[in-house]
Amino acid sequence: MYTPQAGIFALGTSSHAYLEFDLVEAGKRDEFAATISSIREPRTTTGGVNFVIGFRPELWRELAPGDIPADVEGFNKAVVGKEGFAMPATQHDGLVWLSGSAYDVVFDMARSVIRDVRGLASLASEMSSWPYRHDRDLTGFVDGSENPELLEAPSVALAPEGVAGAAGSVLLLQKWKHKTAEWEALSVTEQERAMGRTKADSIELENKPADSHVARTDQDEFGDIFRRNMPYGTVEDHGTVFVGFSAEQKRLARMLDSMAGLVTGTRDALTRYTEPLTGAYYFVPSVESLRRLR
Repeated sequence: MYTPQAGIFALGTSSHAYLEFDLVEAGKRDEFAATISSIREPRTTTGGVNFVIGFRPELWRELAPGDIPADVEGFNKAVVGKEGFAMPATQHDGLVWLSGSAYDVVFDMARSVIRDVRGLASLASEMSSWPYRHDRDLTGFVDGSENPELLEAPSVALAPEGVAGAAGSVLLLQKWKHKTAEWEALSVTEQERAMGRTKADSIELENKPADSHVARTDQDEFGDIFRRNMPYGTVEDHGTVFVGFSAEQKRLARMLDSMAGLVTGTRDALTRYTEPLTGAYYFVPSVESLRRLR
């Protein structure tokens, strides 16, 4: 029986930091993996901080052959869609996502992580995020309306027992910048048609447009995922950190293709008001798999 990293399901945290790392050199691979796998004990809440530790799929396959589904790969090329729209590939070697109830504790722990891997890996990207109006993103709409209940989430997010990478998860991490002025120039009705849901109470529209975000990411068609999205940024420069967990990478990849217009030829209307700045996949191994690296 394998155990998932508890940070995947640590809902309700108000402060987040996402640290992405690149190896300084290939020969540092094993030491880097051992270091981030041993950041703190236990893997769950320590001093008010939860951790999710992930690796570039190709790197994890080198570290733990047979402990990852065979078809999982990094975000190694951009998703180029219709009308010149593209989602960039900004794949890195490792991810440490920290979350907690207060940013001071997250800040201190993030500094500690960076210090621990110094000389082994460089900090390639740093993001922080926070909740907005309980469960809304910065468009004003509820985010994650189709998320499974917490009791059901493991069956959606985790590779099942008996397969390679059991209790591990494929994580998609993207940073989406909002085109706020253009979005807020729309009427509420126009915003709802672009989203496919009502703004006030997040009820799915009966006759939602084919290019609405809900239609283009229909989980009944592509499969269920577990989202942990959060807002990021400043008053003038902000958006959404997309965090999606899935037992199968193809669910996430097909949703991105659909949003870009590569499935039906129809591009997601929401992509006209948000711009993807980053894109990376990470494999989040089980607790037992991390322990073997220490």
